[in-house]
Amino acid sequence: MAKKAAKARSAGRRTKPSGFENWLDNYFGIGANGSTIRTEIIAGFTTFLTMAYIIVVNPQILAKAGMPQGSVFVATCLAAAVATAVMGLYAKYPIALAPGMGLNAFFAFTIVLTYKYTWQQALWAVFLSGVLFFLVSVFRVREYIINAIPMNLKLAISAGVGLFLAIIALENSGLVVDHPATLVTLGKLDPRLAASWPALLAVFGFILIAALNYRKIPGATIIGMLIVAAIGIPLGLTSYNGIVSLPPSIEPTLFKFDWSRTFEFDRRVRQCRHADRRHASLGPLGQEGQPAAHEAGADLRQLCRDVRLGGRHLDHHELYRK
Repeated sequence: MAKKAAKARSAGRRTKPSGFENWLDNYFGIGANGSTIRTEIIAGFTTFLTMAYIIVVNPQILAKAGMPQGSVFVATCLAAAVATAVMGLYAKYPIALAPGMGLNAFFAFTIVLTYKYTWQQALWAVFLSGVLFFLVSVFRVREYIINAIPMNLKLAISAGVGLFLAIIALENSGLVVDHPATLVTLGKLDPRLAASWPALLAVFGFILIAALNYRKIPGATIIGMLIVAAIGIPLGLTSYNGIVSLPPSIEPTLFKFDWSRTFEFDRRVRQCRHADRRHASLGPLGQEGQPAAHEAGADLRQLCRDVRLGGRHLDHHELYRK
């Protein structure tokens, strides 16, 4: 009996919260929301692993616009860290923030590669949009806008971002490749070809992570990622450069704004809208008495279609003939 009492007292001492734990519980209302500090730590670590892909994918996409990849990497990490800290410490809301997928592709493929703006000019437009979003949030207009969006559209946006990330992963792994007629087609999956190894390793990694998650193994995603990375080292698909190093300089992109073409952005949007209205009012191509008008706006409509396809330049007339 004495031993049991001693164990009980020992367990009570171990589970007694410290002053710092009490402060955390009171500040964030962890216990009041039916959670524990341990649960929140695991949830935060899991959230980080879930969204950590952005620190790799975002620099890759913006590098296509000519931005220094190392600088973008550091900026992505800093933006996510500061925004998440403000959301947690000030708003006390359990949501992690990071640069969004979709807009970075619009920045690189549409604004820079299609409209032929420099990335410095596009960066100025991003800064202006950030100021406007800040004002919209301060004056509570954002809340009215969010509440006005139908729930099915909100769900569709989430699904669309997920599909966008999926096609990026499929393309980077080689599971899908470009095709002139169908845009994408299945890549080569022949194990005898070294070019097929990245795609096959991606398939193996996906199956492994899915199986580990199905078995409810803690850290299933990161375990799968580490196993795939380890397999890729002897195959020459993964390079190991150490664990800790100094971050690249952020100076090449810090405040590198160019506002010389500020008012051209709005003009481009108005041109596309005007071309759409004009095309709709003129009727189908080939209608008698209107071919000249259609030809006059063909170039502009072609540009607008290219922009909506995220920078993929297609020969639409050739595609229609096929």
